[in-house]
Amino acid sequence: MNLSYRLGTMILTTGLLAASLLPASARAQDAMVNYRSLSPEAAVEVAQTALKSCRDAGYQVAVAIVDRGGNLQALIRDRFAGPHTTDTSYRKAWTSVSFKTDTLSLSKLSESGEAWAIRGVTNALPLGGGLMIQDGEGSLLGGVGVSGAPSGSLDAGCAQVGLDAIADKLAF
Repeated sequence: MNLSYRLGTMILTTGLLAASLLPASARAQDAMVNYRSLSPEAAVEVAQTALKSCRDAGYQVAVAIVDRGGNLQALIRDRFAGPHTTDTSYRKAWTSVSFKTDTLSLSKLSESGEAWAIRGVTNALPLGGGLMIQDGEGSLLGGVGVSGAPSGSLDAGCAQVGLDAIADKLAF
């Protein structure tokens, strides 16, 4: 056996021995990740409040809520919202979570050329109306997307009203 092989084996053995001496709880902590998640009830509350805000302003919209991984948690579409609004609202929520920013800002960056490549990412939709949902410490919980108002900034306004409805529940 050559020296580098023996040295590598000795280092590996020493590392395994050291790991085995750690308490089981320390090894388990290294193998797991803990995170907060938005409850289904809170997701529905955001969606219903955002929908009501847009309806009160005269807009027929769809509202989607996704979890921190971009998975759909809630989706609601008003009676006369266009058929495209369900997919568009989901994609706005997904985009805000995926890129960790609001989609109105992302829209401006992509239009100016700074983030032009985002338009080639599957599911990404850099149009206003997608906002991140964060807890009081800034941890990402999910995203909300609204589609159907006459502009992305109006969609974003309704989404913000939905977030404001649960702000006290997310503050720690």
